[in-house]
Amino acid sequence: MTKLDETLQMLKDLTDARGIPGNEKEVRVVYERYIEPFADEMLSDHLGSSIAKKIGDANGPKIMIAGHLDEVGFMVTRIDDKGYIYFQTVGGWWNQVMLAQRVTILGDEGDVTGVIGSKPPHVLSAEARKKPYDIKDMFIDIGASSKEEAESFGIKPGQSIVPYFEFTPLKNEKMLLAKAWDNRIGLAIAIEVLKQLKKENHPNIVYGVGDVQEEVGLRGAKTATHTIMPDIGFAVDVGIAGDTPGISPHEADSKLGEGPQIVLYDASMVSHKGLRDFVVKTAEENNIPFQYTSIAGGGTDSGSIHVTGSGVPSLSITVATRYIHSHAGILHRDDFENAVKLLVEVIKKLDGDTLKEIKNK
Repeated sequence: MTKLDETLQMLKDLTDARGIPGNEKEVRVVYERYIEPFADEMLSDHLGSSIAKKIGDANGPKIMIAGHLDEVGFMVTRIDDKGYIYFQTVGGWWNQVMLAQRVTILGDEGDVTGVIGSKPPHVLSAEARKKPYDIKDMFIDIGASSKEEAESFGIKPGQSIVPYFEFTPLKNEKMLLAKAWDNRIGLAIAIEVLKQLKKENHPNIVYGVGDVQEEVGLRGAKTATHTIMPDIGFAVDVGIAGDTPGISPHEADSKLGEGPQIVLYDASMVSHKGLRDFVVKTAEENNIPFQYTSIAGGGTDSGSIHVTGSGVPSLSITVATRYIHSHAGILHRDDFENAVKLLVEVIKKLDGDTLKEIKNK
């Protein structure tokens, strides 16, 4: 494997960490290890979101940059008499990307490796073979011969099951393959923004947030936003890439390596016009590449942030990623670095007068 530089090591540590909605502790520990050196204070909400506070001007606007700690995964629901594990999806999964994939159950006695199984196609009718296999009929095989043996491995209902995949730079080393880019890349953006602001004057207070339970309803963003009560909100997340075979431009037209995505619309929010215009102008002034995107289905933490309290002007800035909500996705390092650069330049200009202009647009 390629020798990892400091940034790649951070991305590996974040993506290799395991944390499904409701059990994000392992990811939170990694996130805090990387962001705390750049924070003036660490805060949290009562659901487990982690908040790094960096003060530029204590009287300036409060700016929230939110990435979510959790990834899509599964939860043990029962063990049958033969030792097979049945599960509940936690977050959105597509049946076709699940079968025969390796998973890790976070058991009481340590990690337990398994594989998602089903009936072999050889015993299915010709008609059944044409249809996607129902998630409710899948199970996890851990090599146990009985319920008692599975329980002796430390497995019980309620435990997390996470996809298994190791962080891997591809032959083109700008292209990065890993599990859980959704949304460890958002956490990495928040970390790197605070790191770069360490040596910059900024007329505001910045909150780098790793929030919980985004994949099951943007939940941690609600509680974290109530804790902060920001003046401006940014969700940083993955977006849809349109540069693989079979996708038409009207479905998705973003390409890896052509800049972060500015989300115009998704199912959770219409982006704030004043904030969107300000970010676009900042990108153009600094020659930072960007792409517009809209997503008919799905949302980001901005969906919760913008309706907190009396309302928070919000915008989602995303990194185009292939194969999200599967065991492994691909994104481009330049898009990550340009998302950071864009947010840093925006924050350096976001004083009280600019906030008023944004709100009046």
